[in-house]
Amino acid sequence: MASPPQTTTASAATSSSAAMLSRDQLLRLFKRFDFLTSQPDVKKRIADAVNDKQNALFIEKCVFIVLVQEAVAVTTAIQEEILLEMGIDPRFGIACLGKVNMVYENDRDLMIQFYKFVSKEELACDEAELAPNEFAEKMHAQHKLQEQQLEMLKHIRKFHPDDQSAILEALRQQLEGANFDNSAAVLTSDKIQEVVRRRITPFIRAT
Repeated sequence: MASPPQTTTASAATSSSAAMLSRDQLLRLFKRFDFLTSQPDVKKRIADAVNDKQNALFIEKCVFIVLVQEAVAVTTAIQEEILLEMGIDPRFGIACLGKVNMVYENDRDLMIQFYKFVSKEELACDEAELAPNEFAEKMHAQHKLQEQQLEMLKHIRKFHPDDQSAILEALRQQLEGANFDNSAAVLTSDKIQEVVRRRITPFIRAT
């Protein structure tokens, strides 16, 4: 019998402030979550959790179906299961997800994967909660958004690495301000140029 995996905890780090999942661990988590939430049985698991929490309220002869938001609880449980597979304390791992923006804000590629991870979780929940036609509309909008994001990334790569970092920081702030709503995951060309100008202007004034 294989011995149980050793778990990673905050106390295992040299200091509590430095305790964080590594880049490779995060990427493994994102990739595994993307795979699992694409599987029919996992989709059914999320949908069943939502359906099991339906409650009918009778108010003035009208029936209102209240869907308790169980989808997020299930996707979080899936993330915890993945972390256990990786030999990581789930509580520690989930806490680390809340610090990705702060710890890895200058890692452009990782932040892109993180935003995709957040988007994937939202879509998994939407698929469980929305009617098929509503979800189809959501997916169409999502594909359009992804095309815009791709064009944005192509545009960003034309800039100096320091400018790219400033642009991604502006994107992070925009996402946080919108509570990570997917619609906020795009910067227009004008906004990108504005970010670059703001970064350059202090140097011009100093010369």
